Amino acid sequence: MKQAKRISALLRRHGVLLALLALAAAAAFAFPQFLTYGNLTNILRQSSMIGLISLGMTFVLLTGGIDLSVGSLAALASVLAATFSSRGSTALMIFAPVLACGALGLCNGLIISKMKIAPFITTLGMMMAARGAALVMTDGVSVRVDADAADAFGLLARSYILKIPTPVWVFFLVLAAGVYVTKKTRPGRHVYAVGGNEEAARMMGLRPDRVKIAVYTANGLLAGLAGVILASRLSAGQPVSCDGWEMNAIAAAAIGGTQLSGGRGGLGGTVTGVLIIGVISNMINLQGTLNSWWQSIITGLLLLLVVMMQSRMQRRPRAHIKAARG
Repeated sequence: MKQAKRISALLRRHGVLLALLALAAAAAFAFPQFLTYGNLTNILRQSSMIGLISLGMTFVLLTGGIDLSVGSLAALASVLAATFSSRGSTALMIFAPVLACGALGLCNGLIISKMKIAPFITTLGMMMAARGAALVMTDGVSVRVDADAADAFGLLARSYILKIPTPVWVFFLVLAAGVYVTKKTRPGRHVYAVGGNEEAARMMGLRPDRVKIAVYTANGLLAGLAGVILASRLSAGQPVSCDGWEMNAIAAAAIGGTQLSGGRGGLGGTVTGVLIIGVISNMINLQGTLNSWWQSIITGLLLLLVVMMQSRMQRRPRAHIKAARG
């Protein structure tokens, strides 16, 4: 009995990591090229953009919210970066789109916190508006990065530092900052408090409105950064790109253990969720005959499984409380 409890506790605490290791082992067995340097760096590079959005989404989910606009914001950022390339300033191409998306994220936070509009409705509207803006700006066609700016701007996505792609370093820096905020600062603890019980947090003297505004703004900034990296990699801004990125970000956070009801989860689990989705996508590509749409099917099923498990785990404490009272 004790052994079974220990195994159950191990699976609850490290089940997602064990799932990633098992998936990687299966991929290495099935595809000899999986463990090559080029393939592994490709997985990390591909995952870094979704990873940035997933980190921001984790903070949003921890407050009990949701953000459906991040994919459209990333597409808009890629278009803005390509559009600004004619100015010849790499700094403008990077920072202007990121700040613009941060401003739109700030709008999301203000509407949700001050006007008390549901996050789903607010961010759904922003998703449609941002995607529409990107399409209007480009007439629905890709915008090439100006040739004079392409080489310098391309370094953001295509260069290496210590043999690791630069976007992966960017992701690690954001992750380190996020972990520090959640573990070592009062604002990080406030995020959990608001998601766990907003009314109780307000009674403790916290300002839930400020917390929500901060996390939605941060999510917009990270979505903009992901879009800029995508534009750097493709040397173009594509208004129809990043479709479904918001769903992948939500799935990665949920698979990593962040509860969609808020208050529980963490960035470490989200990273594991991002890598699981990345490995699944890579396995489909290495297999060669399966359509890439299978990734959506597998990710969706994983998300459903995780949500059902979370629901079951939430019911257990309630059942124990009722039994004790009875």
